Amino acid sequence: MLTRPGMLLRMEETALLVGAVLLYWQMHFSWVLFAVLFLAPDLFMVGFLAGPKVGAAVYNIGHMVVWPLVAFGVGWRMGQSVWEAVGITWFAHIAMDRALGFGLKYPTNFKDTHLQHVG
Repeated sequence: MLTRPGMLLRMEETALLVGAVLLYWQMHFSWVLFAVLFLAPDLFMVGFLAGPKVGAAVYNIGHMVVWPLVAFGVGWRMGQSVWEAVGITWFAHIAMDRALGFGLKYPTNFKDTHLQHVG
């Protein structure tokens, strides 16, 4: 198993998902908000209506870990807990996607992701 990078990456992402959910719980944020926002990043799939190249670019923008970290950091710095909750939820969504094998997209087709290229 230690020579299977794809499996190791999925295990890491599963751990990150669990960690994000535990942090969300520890910070006592609204589970209704979590449920409402958890699948929101998948709205970035709408870019695929313009074709696989645009779709991959739009999807990848919404599934880069940097954005939820920025949202959380801004919320933490400004004392706006809703942005902290958004950041954690967004991060959890990305971790779930990657744990399930839905990685960043290549411009060929929706199922061609960076995780398939890792093997």
